[in-house]
Parts: sequence; C-alpha cells; structure tokens
Amino acid sequence: MIGIGPDELAPRCSRAGCDAEATMSVNWRNPKIHSVDRVKVWLACDEHSEYLREYLDARDFPVIVTPFGVSVEAVP
Repeated sequence: MIGIGPDELAPRCSRAGCDAEATMSVNWRNPKIHSVDRVKVWLACDEHSEYLREYLDARDFPVIVTPFGVSVEAVP
C-alpha cells in the first residue's frame, strides 16, 4: 500500500520543474482584472522567490513577497 507521508503534503514551489519545499509566498494580482482585495498566491522556495517576483513585476503586476504562512489582505 502506498501511503502519503509528510513530505508529500509539504507545500511545494510554484516554479515549473521545482520540487523544493516552499518557504515564501508571492502575493500578486492582475490590476486589469482583479480588485485590490483579490490576492493570488504562488509559493516559492528560497531559490525561486526572486525569479517569480521579477516575472510578475515585469508584467506590471503588483507583488508582495512574504514568508510562507503570512497572509496578505490586499495587494495595492
């Protein structure tokens, strides 16, 4: 029988091809379709948090990076 251990339940980085455990939350929104209080979240490992932030910033999406588990109510 195949079980699910704690490693399979740990949050994983949203970067394509990355299997590392997430340590950061990349909070963002698309200002063309989301109101300020709509927050989308990508998870990131230490290695990819800056990459994901820059990816969204290059598209002029507001971004706030926080430690994993810290919630954000709005992205101005």
